[in-house]
Amino acid sequence: MELRELRAFVAVVEDGGLSAAARRLHVSQPALSQTISALERQLGVKLLVRSSTGVSPTEAGTTLLAEARAVLARHDQALRAMAAYSTEGAGVLRLGVPLELPTDLLGPALDRLAAVCPETRVQALHLSTAAQVAALRAGELDAGLLRERPGGPEFDAMLVVRENLGVLLSAEQAAEISCPDGIRLETLSGLEWLSFPRSGSPAWYDEVVAILRSHGVDIGPPAPEGQALIAEVKLAAVGTGKAFALAPPNWAQTLPDTVTWSPLIGNPLVRRTWAVWPAASRRRDLANLIAGFDEPGVS
Repeated sequence: MELRELRAFVAVVEDGGLSAAARRLHVSQPALSQTISALERQLGVKLLVRSSTGVSPTEAGTTLLAEARAVLARHDQALRAMAAYSTEGAGVLRLGVPLELPTDLLGPALDRLAAVCPETRVQALHLSTAAQVAALRAGELDAGLLRERPGGPEFDAMLVVRENLGVLLSAEQAAEISCPDGIRLETLSGLEWLSFPRSGSPAWYDEVVAILRSHGVDIGPPAPEGQALIAEVKLAAVGTGKAFALAPPNWAQTLPDTVTWSPLIGNPLVRRTWAVWPAASRRRDLANLIAGFDEPGVS
């Protein structure tokens, strides 16, 4: 069991329903329902009784509730004990954020920070991975959310999310090549990949290119350096039926009727995001922000 799952279960029981708990946790109701169902499958017991008026714990659920609260309380106590060895911070925490960050990733971490360190204000800056690394080294960021983990002893890092990327295609094209479980990567051969500039995240770009090529997908010319396509342009290109784009299942942009998202069979492309911060940092507020991410989820 993961801390993320225990927090989700406790929130559902305490709030008496999935909708209220989803708002509290800053996640979608379907995602929260999947988390609870996965926890029940993992434990092999039914934890909640669902009705039109909400949910209530079963006998097993009541037992888990007590245990989960104890585990979470012990976890929080450990963090408070460690906080005594770090400094308070400077009031502003500068956080680098990439494009297409999962909408439910930052909410719990920011809520925890606000509860424990209400004096800290988070300043979010949208930067590529390469730009964040440079800013961290220059002391211009206190932490960053990066698509690749930097090497060397100067940084600490924690994996915070894994996303199984799917594909955006024209609805007509998707109908021709899709299978019941999704789309096979090799069937995208002959379509143009709407890529992103390599300079923004070289290691992640090279990983994507290697996987696409291994499935016979033509890469085509690289995207112009420093010129990532905006969502509207990307969707327009996909809608022609001559190109495809990679995107997570919870992509924030609303899709037009001419474009559809489909999963890739076998999940060959997994995008990872790490929280990265200077190893020498002793900021208490930063420690609490990082702790708020819990264990990495998969979407």
